[in-house]
Amino acid sequence: MENLFFLAKNAIFIYHFIFKGSIHLKQGGTMVDSNVVLFGQTLAYTLYCIAILLLMGWFGMRITTKTGSNVVKPALFYSFVGFLVVLGVSLHIVTYNTIPWSPVDLNRSDYTPDKKFEITVANHEFQLPAEKLTIECHDLVLFDVTSHDLTYGFGLFRQDNTMVFQMQVVPGHRNDILWKFDKPGVYSIRSTEYSGPRGVPMIVKDAVEVLACEESTKE
Repeated sequence: MENLFFLAKNAIFIYHFIFKGSIHLKQGGTMVDSNVVLFGQTLAYTLYCIAILLLMGWFGMRITTKTGSNVVKPALFYSFVGFLVVLGVSLHIVTYNTIPWSPVDLNRSDYTPDKKFEITVANHEFQLPAEKLTIECHDLVLFDVTSHDLTYGFGLFRQDNTMVFQMQVVPGHRNDILWKFDKPGVYSIRSTEYSGPRGVPMIVKDAVEVLACEESTKE
């Protein structure tokens, strides 16, 4: 039992060090790419689900086999169950800290945006302050979005249709998000919340451009 907890503790520490340690954003620092976070969380939870399935399969085989002993010792069974519980709860705690914008939101007063865009949404249409929102590489940008009628979504998407980030835009509330852009690219804006049939085509193609960065690969 102690060995299982030791392994779990070390695995969680490594994951915590790799992901949380790399995303702590300081003014002028780098924000981890959302694709990296998604890959890490997918890998972690996939392995966790496989461990659960293996435990269920092993338990089912032991109690249904007709040869040898089909008795599962309670201490062994509950050790595995306890390990999975500890691992599952730990994964939730650790992966919460890998969300790129969580340190920024929790410490908003520590950050000063390099640029701010005020965007309004009404009648199923985004109203941008300019035809194209231009951002310098490594800028920390505040997107301040206001809805005048319905609940919408505000999402930024890459050219391959993967999402950089998104937030819900609720009328009568403050809706903003800070994001650090460390790679050049052209991005589209989409509504990520259902707002009726008219909300389906709420897409502004190539609305945001991040200018070239030194020694960087375009997304």
